[in-house]
Amino acid sequence: MNIKEQATKMDNIVAQGAIVDAVKEFFADNATTSDYNGLATTNKAQMIEKMEGFAGAIAAVNGITLHHTIVDGNVSASEFTFDFNMKDDTKIYWHEIIRRKWNNDGKVIQEEYFNAQ
Repeated sequence: MNIKEQATKMDNIVAQGAIVDAVKEFFADNATTSDYNGLATTNKAQMIEKMEGFAGAIAAVNGITLHHTIVDGNVSASEFTFDFNMKDDTKIYWHEIIRRKWNNDGKVIQEEYFNAQ
């Protein structure tokens, strides 16, 4: 499986704002996630639930910018800026690196988020 192609496809879906769709298509069932706020998931179903809740809380997408994607073997790193207005009147502006480990079937088995600010 070509990991660079898979990472590029996934990042393009995320950049269009279809974050839940990206998880549904590209995560393995046993994928784990963790972020710099200490939040973690232990499988695809948990991640879908987390992303559906997050996406449902967005009032407006001001911008999603994909800056770079690099791939080395079965690991990719993607730099994004996310700019959202939330339904609770807060604003989210994240500049982050998303590191993914991929399996031989081209599915994400581990995803970690790093604050790039």
